[in-house]
Amino acid sequence: MPTYFLTGATGFLGGAIARTLRAGGHGVRAVVRDQAKAADLAAIGVELHQGDVTDKASMHAPMIDVDGIFHVAGWYKIGLRDRATAEAVNVAGTRHVLELMRDLGIRKGVYTSTLAVNSDTRGHVVDEDYRYTSRHLSVYDDTKAEAHRVALDFIAEGLPLVIVQPGLIYGPGDTSSVGTMFRRYLQRKLPVIPKETAFCWAHVEDEARGHLLAMERGQPGRNYFLAGPVCTVVDALKLAESITGIPAPRVLMPRGVMQATASLVALFDRWLPLPPEYTAEGLRVAGGVTYLGTAARAERELGWHPRPLRDGLADTLRHEMRQMGMRSS
Repeated sequence: MPTYFLTGATGFLGGAIARTLRAGGHGVRAVVRDQAKAADLAAIGVELHQGDVTDKASMHAPMIDVDGIFHVAGWYKIGLRDRATAEAVNVAGTRHVLELMRDLGIRKGVYTSTLAVNSDTRGHVVDEDYRYTSRHLSVYDDTKAEAHRVALDFIAEGLPLVIVQPGLIYGPGDTSSVGTMFRRYLQRKLPVIPKETAFCWAHVEDEARGHLLAMERGQPGRNYFLAGPVCTVVDALKLAESITGIPAPRVLMPRGVMQATASLVALFDRWLPLPPEYTAEGLRVAGGVTYLGTAARAERELGWHPRPLRDGLADTLRHEMRQMGMRSS
């Protein structure tokens, strides 16, 4: 069986990819900053190496003689002012990994980009040929867009790389703002939700499977949207209510109000210690935006088919309720 090099293995998506690869009998070498936090990976047979994508030399030895690489590591924060770290991880880190892939002659790689490089599609469901050239909404979107351009430059030079672009990833154990939203909903502490905001929702296990399919079937030089079903946050929480019986918030905030609030907060948020979701950037990203794309190419060429959102949410919410000691309906 092939052996793969993996970055970001201690993250939400990277961990799911590691488990998917090991379940299929593949060897996995993962570079991790803190091996003590990767005990669960070691327990399933992942070979751990001390290192970080910002330290190119630390990845050289574990990348020797692998059959392919999965570059998943990324800085993902909304509403935090840390551009230097975002650029170091998302942009320079991507360049480091792909330079080593090229120099070591690794036969194939899969790079995890994001639908967010296309920014707010304003309700349009776009495909892989879409190109966004205006200002991005967040530091994360901006630096991932730059990293995406770095990957395209390497492809243009002949690197056998496949790019995958997930939409919103959810699932049990999610520590991102999405997971926080659902936990607040379960605790009845989510008073207001954005009215028009919509995403392509894909369960983390489906995303992990999509990455493996991209390695096995993806055409080098191609990008694939691993975009799940399109759904607004409002409708996702209505689904959650039908699953748990816990009422979804009834107060909906229109796009115009949230964007106007973001503009107002931008005048002073750099001097105030606001929670990330209440900064200008946090409000701007949440305020009625749509990050939408079609998975038609991934379905056609990779054979990737994400589960229905209701099924994935049921799995996710029941896990979170167990973690909170709540009884599911």
